[in-house]
Amino acid sequence: MAYRGQGQKVQKVMVQPINLIFRYLQNRSRIQVWLYEQVNMRLEGCIIGFDDHSKTKSRKQLGRIMLKGDNITLLQSVSN
Repeated sequence: MAYRGQGQKVQKVMVQPINLIFRYLQNRSRIQVWLYEQVNMRLEGCIIGFDDHSKTKSRKQLGRIMLKGDNITLLQSVSN
């Protein structure tokens, strides 16, 4: 998103990461996740939920994963 200020200079509006993740969740967008130390691996799928205060003793079926924010380098939308 861009807008022009009084000096007619185009400025880009920054979107907070949590808002972008929530938008991907609401739209059921297919996304690609780049991991921090795994440069050759990309994860692709849909976000089904997120929590800032995750349960430490819960387990999920194979096919669903939980990533800490520290492990994510980039989230990007991909075509379905």
